[in-house]
Amino acid sequence: MDETEFWEIVDSTREAAEGDPEDQADLLVERLVRLDPEAVLDFARHFEARYNRAYRWDLWGAAAVLLGGASDEAFDWFRCWLIGQGREVFEGALHDPDSLAELLDDFDEELDGDAEDLGYAADEAYEQLTGVVAPDLGLPPQAPEPEGTPVDFEDGASLAARFPALWERFGPR
Repeated sequence: MDETEFWEIVDSTREAAEGDPEDQADLLVERLVRLDPEAVLDFARHFEARYNRAYRWDLWGAAAVLLGGASDEAFDWFRCWLIGQGREVFEGALHDPDSLAELLDDFDEELDGDAEDLGYAADEAYEQLTGVVAPDLGLPPQAPEPEGTPVDFEDGASLAARFPALWERFGPR
């Protein structure tokens, strides 16, 4: 599976789920079980590589603004959700996290920003296809610390200065 096919699967399941992350995860499993097990592992590798790439302080700061705070776990599920938004949003956020203010049509912190189930979809599909747990993907582990300059999630003025567009659109009211 190449990168284009990976993103096509992500996009088609998001569109069919009308943006609901839980429905998208269910549809993703349904889509992946139609592939052969090696293709499912390829999908998992693409997903995991992007998940690890998004382990950055600036994205964590953007998540904190969008979610009104972001614990370690919340940021994990945010990264899954970010991948689920598709290539344009994902790559745009990596290039400039503040651009999420323009890239996102809307953001409901009750529904959006948390897509834990997307992170498990390939594992679930692989297990359904083979009856066994997915093997190690052979990718380097996530870095012990996020990339970049740490962000103080408790300092609203700092977040507003670092993410002005996000803060204006999604910050506390």
